[in-house]
Amino acid sequence: MPRKSANERVTLDPAAVERFRRDVSALHSSPPGKDFSLGVAVSGGPDSLALLLLAAAAFPGRVIAATVDHGLRPEAAEEARFVGEICEARGVPHHILTGTVSPGNVQEGARDLRYALLAEWAEGRTRRVATAHQRDDLAETFLMRARRGAGVGGLAAMPAARPLGGATLLRPLLDWSRAELAAIVAAAGLAPVQDPSNRDPRFDRVRMRRLLAESPELPADRLTLAARNLRHAEDALAWAAAREWQARGAIDGDSVRLDARDLPYELVRRLVERAVRAAAAGDGAPLRGESLDHLVATLLSGGTGTIAGVKASAKHAEWRFSLAPARRSH
Repeated sequence: MPRKSANERVTLDPAAVERFRRDVSALHSSPPGKDFSLGVAVSGGPDSLALLLLAAAAFPGRVIAATVDHGLRPEAAEEARFVGEICEARGVPHHILTGTVSPGNVQEGARDLRYALLAEWAEGRTRRVATAHQRDDLAETFLMRARRGAGVGGLAAMPAARPLGGATLLRPLLDWSRAELAAIVAAAGLAPVQDPSNRDPRFDRVRMRRLLAESPELPADRLTLAARNLRHAEDALAWAAAREWQARGAIDGDSVRLDARDLPYELVRRLVERAVRAAAAGDGAPLRGESLDHLVATLLSGGTGTIAGVKASAKHAEWRFSLAPARRSH
């Protein structure tokens, strides 16, 4: 299907625009005022184009947009220019951000680059950057992580707002379905960019998307509800862990002490992770879930273990954590 001109403007459904305005306002302690500005990340796909159209209609003159070109596909530069044309027709300043994806997991590297570039772009321009994550994304992520045996934190829905460098990352479309957003773009007469990776079965997300489409027993809205319930549980556990850390954790010179007695396992696990990170002082390797569980089991049995360059010992009434001595080379 050929794209219609990006300069053709169609009035959006006022109810959809008002719904979006409420969703954005719900992410703030006070309604957006005259000094409110909103950055939007727009790839040219259907979800992000809908985000752009809704934002421009809900907050005219107060929206800026950015498109990230990861340099992974030759078509990306043309797609970014296409987004720029749509933005120009709606009076939205548009910037193209470029960078190089680190070797390894392509999708993970692209995501890391995207957020890094958006954080840098937002600095000094706007205090808020919105992305187009929506309800079906939540359901797909839930299934992907459940398949890997994730815990509460991994299964919890992504937060609707979180820090992004000096700005705040907003996800105002988490209550919108992919079909609703596609309908908005179609009604505007635009043919969105189609990323071929979204049809490549080598990627977990693509397989989960197909599974959801083919399995009526896995309704996306119910999976999303489960993920949101787990988000509430995750927030409560994080709050409890922070409070217990203040009461039970202490930095003692070059080591960290922790009293983990009489606590539920999940809180013990979180406090041990905090203690390891505190002992490493930012120098430790990333913690893997299975390795952390193994360390907790070792400590609960009164043993000594090492993780991410940190030695942990349960020989005392309080568990002790300190940087492990460097291995001698022979």
